[in-house]
Amino acid sequence: MSKKIISFALAATLGLTATTAYADILSDVKAKGYLQCGVTGGVAGFSAPDSSNNWSGLEVDFCRAMAAAIFNDSEKVRYTPLTSQERFTALSAGEIDILSRTTTWTMSRDTQLGINFVGTMFYDGQGFMVRKADGIASAKDLSGAAICIESGTTTELNAADYFAANGMEFNAVVFVDQDEVVKAYEDGRCDVYTTDSSALASERSKFANPDDHLILPEIISKEPLGPVVRQGDDLWFNIARWTYFALLEAEELGVTQANVDEQLGSDNPAIKRLLGVEGDFGTPIGLTKDWAYQIVKHIGNYGESYERHVGPSTPIGLARGLNALWRDGGIQYSPPIR
Repeated sequence: MSKKIISFALAATLGLTATTAYADILSDVKAKGYLQCGVTGGVAGFSAPDSSNNWSGLEVDFCRAMAAAIFNDSEKVRYTPLTSQERFTALSAGEIDILSRTTTWTMSRDTQLGINFVGTMFYDGQGFMVRKADGIASAKDLSGAAICIESGTTTELNAADYFAANGMEFNAVVFVDQDEVVKAYEDGRCDVYTTDSSALASERSKFANPDDHLILPEIISKEPLGPVVRQGDDLWFNIARWTYFALLEAEELGVTQANVDEQLGSDNPAIKRLLGVEGDFGTPIGLTKDWAYQIVKHIGNYGESYERHVGPSTPIGLARGLNALWRDGGIQYSPPIR
């Protein structure tokens, strides 16, 4: 019998959830020799291709970290660009192995779609961007505005809630794809562009004159963005979840891409466990003892990935804020590896 146990059609006939059809994603990934990762069509700093179709970004680094943990090779990843409307269908249908695409963790998604959120790679919130020339200083000044929004996202509902709660009206100009939303805003088809504040900063960095645009101070929602897997395979879920935690643990312990080999000789028991020098935390999740060493060797730690792609020294220029480690005033936190 196939590793996929039963077909989706048979699963439906038997009244089972679609995710029951998958029971050993790790074996499937190893058999084909690469990880298929669902990403955005292109959000700078998170997941975007260059002119040679080489992908990079914070969310791409998560996929590369998983490949490093599985194959000892962070390049064994293929990327599937997906719109907001396509992403969950592609994951449920098995077209991708993991979704790492600016996806907000909500209760309805977590409990009704047959998916599991791995963790929060980026704590975000929805904001608004306007043209400075319009003289708008606050979201409270947006009553009656035409607002560009991507469909199939939490953005639509958040905007409706915010305007209703503040007794304001707005005209939603809705598009299926984020590129269409951005173009409509640039072309003047709407007064305001709203989405996650990180995506606003990302898109503004690509404008011909970024300083002509202002991101308003109000944050109107909680948008915990993180990778997603199908339900029904606890081993795969654990691999994804502990890849995320390993990136955080490495930063907290001061283990970097540059010093990871030197740290193999550390006397710190926590570092020994992280890097596989002491104990074996890889075999129980289908990996080698040095799974986390491979992640740091190929990718670095969470902080390095953040600074490389979206940090203050990048054109996007996002401070760590909530995404700092817990000891540094943020809420990023890994359970201990022990």
